[in-house]
Amino acid sequence: MKLRIKDLREDNDLTQKEIAKVLMCDQSLYSKYERGEREIPLSLLIKLADYYGTSLDYLTCRTDNPNIK
Repeated sequence: MKLRIKDLREDNDLTQKEIAKVLMCDQSLYSKYERGEREIPLSLLIKLADYYGTSLDYLTCRTDNPNIK
C-alpha cells in the first residue's frame, strides 16, 4: 500500500527520528514503514493523521484532498 507519510514528513521539515518519537517507536522501524518494508498498524496511521491534521484516506492515497471532511 502506497502511503504519503514520507511526503508529509518532508513537507513539514521533520526527521524520521522526530516522527518516530511521536509514534513512540524506533527510527529504524519508522523507516521501514516509509519504505513499505513493514505494514504500519492502523493505530499509528490514526496518530499520524491526527498529527498532520489530515484524513486516513489522504494518508493511504484514497483521496488527493488533504482536508478532513
